[in-house]
Amino acid sequence: MKNKHIVVLLGLGFLVGMAPLFAHHGNSSFDIDKKLTMKATVTEWFWANPHCFLKFDITDEKGNVVHWVAETSNPSDMANLGWSKQIFKPGDHVTVTLQPVKNGAPIGRVMQVVLANGQTLGTRIAGVFGPEVDAPKPADSSR
Repeated sequence: MKNKHIVVLLGLGFLVGMAPLFAHHGNSSFDIDKKLTMKATVTEWFWANPHCFLKFDITDEKGNVVHWVAETSNPSDMANLGWSKQIFKPGDHVTVTLQPVKNGAPIGRVMQVVLANGQTLGTRIAGVFGPEVDAPKPADSSR
């Protein structure tokens, strides 16, 4: 009986320890070697966990409107980089730089957005940071 308890506890400990490995932090769908920059019109700014999403339209070289969806990080990370829930409104004109998905669908991961007033909003992916943050601060090792 005691051995059964140990086996069950070890099994539960193993499952709990494996949970982080099943998280969705994959980058395999994005073409990290490619960067697209587009003039766009915002259609929606979705501010929620686990990721924020910027939806926007562009006009391609044939004159067709293409609806894009691009993800960012979570609201807490984005706020620390100078982004906010109210930063975009439908109809805003922006310039979006992103990493597209490999399959060519109009989906990507935001690297930076330049607002109509010239303000640049960056993400950690691009190494461009918001107005309140110059760069991630290294951990203080003096303590």
